[in-house]
Amino acid sequence: MTCKFTSFILVAKLLDCNTVIFVVELSQVFLIFQNKMGISVKDVDSHTFTKALSAFLKKSGKMKIPEWASIVKLGKFNELAPYDEDWFYTRAASICRHLYIRSPAGVGALTKIYGDRKRNGTVPSHYCRASGSVSRRVLQALESQKLVEKDANGGRKLTSQGQKDLDRIAAQVKEKTKAK
Repeated sequence: MTCKFTSFILVAKLLDCNTVIFVVELSQVFLIFQNKMGISVKDVDSHTFTKALSAFLKKSGKMKIPEWASIVKLGKFNELAPYDEDWFYTRAASICRHLYIRSPAGVGALTKIYGDRKRNGTVPSHYCRASGSVSRRVLQALESQKLVEKDANGGRKLTSQGQKDLDRIAAQVKEKTKAK
């Protein structure tokens, strides 16, 4: 891409989809600027990102998990507790990803998102919301890690530090998938 202006020429060159080098000519003086285009959460697969973020949250060791986490059902539509012992970290990672994409969101919105159909035997199934207590406790745990904060208009949103962490993890996931 070459753009001509009155006193200088701007040339941009695309290198490996992540780096753009700008060369500006001002009366025989060359200035080179390098702009790194960042990788966001939207650029990576949601499943691999959620797994990577949940591993990060577990490894950090700062998140406090409630004592009832091993026996709780995630909604009245479930028959059993989750099989995965690390479901709390996975749900926290999923909520962080949702807040990154569509923010702000409150407990009520999260109960709609994680709701499912309730099987009523021979009677037709109907939609039920997920547990509000689980969503609330996950949000409180994320607030204690300074990843999420309350929004002035209601609900919760990611903090700037939380957004940086999610972008960094997304870049790591992108590098791992690029290497394969």
